Amino acid sequence: MPIGVFARRSGLTPSALRFYDDAGLLRPAETDPVTGYRYYREEQVARATALRRLREIDMPLGTVAQVLDAGPEDAVRLVDEQVAKVTADAAAVRRTAAVLKASFNASFSPSSASFTDFSLSSVSFTDLPGVPVTALKGPVLADAVEQVLTATAQEPDTPVLSGVRVEAVPGTVTLTATDRYRLATRTLAPAEAPVTAWTGTVDGDELRSATAGIRRAPWVRLEATPCAVRFRLADRDERHCRLLPGEYPDHRLMLTSLTEVTTRVTLSKERLLRALEEHPGERITLRVTDGGVETGGAGAGTRLSAVVTGQAVRVRFALTTLYPAVSTALGPEVMLDLRGPDQPVTVRSADRGDLTTWAMPVGPDRSPAP
Repeated sequence: MPIGVFARRSGLTPSALRFYDDAGLLRPAETDPVTGYRYYREEQVARATALRRLREIDMPLGTVAQVLDAGPEDAVRLVDEQVAKVTADAAAVRRTAAVLKASFNASFSPSSASFTDFSLSSVSFTDLPGVPVTALKGPVLADAVEQVLTATAQEPDTPVLSGVRVEAVPGTVTLTATDRYRLATRTLAPAEAPVTAWTGTVDGDELRSATAGIRRAPWVRLEATPCAVRFRLADRDERHCRLLPGEYPDHRLMLTSLTEVTTRVTLSKERLLRALEEHPGERITLRVTDGGVETGGAGAGTRLSAVVTGQAVRVRFALTTLYPAVSTALGPEVMLDLRGPDQPVTVRSADRGDLTTWAMPVGPDRSPAP
């Protein structure tokens, strides 16, 4: 079965499966030597499910490998040892939380407001205990933040859409943002392996303000506190960004549900951006044939040379959706993976895949469908 189907069967994401393949924990049954696509067998579902559950109890990768290859008695012993460690860590967290709540209570009177009205401005971020997460190169992190921030949105009913989702797992740190019409994600290789797996939604406005200082720092250490992220820069300098409450959209479900790519287009990023800038309307149609790409109406738009494989297709976009997706792509050439006139298009660099954006098309007389 292809990696997307296997991901849904096992509860793991395709990116996690690729990582576990590289780590030697879960090799695919077959890898296509031309496309690189991974394929799995039915009998591998049990191992994948066990791997996912072991990671859910925060078991380190080295120990996971031992458990998966151990006999029943050794496997049970290793799981018991991990449970004991997690239990001890939870007790330490409870002690820290008690101290934290005491500091809140000292500056907050329940009789004057509810806890949800409590302003974090009355708490000193420097006094909050932080858990080390990972270290990243400052200029690289700043660029990644600015790239994905173009996909955020200010919606009072859904405040998490104004934030950037940060996910730190062994080997990678991923930044994700979405306004429900676009979804941008950038994967970074940390300078140090994450000390602990961590996920949180960081306030986009505060993160944007912090990028100037982050860009000037050769290295940035990321720490997680109960209500904020702390970026430790050089010379004891720090930047703090609030964490946004609320559930973040399940973007992984959308990605694993994407249909197969039917058309791939590679063309000059500069020429495509110029055509979008010169287009007079708010919406633009891309007519893709084996001869290239035409923007606008048939015979009336701009003709762009491109390398096209797959089916001819006609797709319509709002300029406010397509332009930011193309402008933030890395490198001189952009690659568009199309799935039909009503499916998300994947926009990324033709030679660098660490920044990827998905953009929704529009129909003839309607706005983009979330």
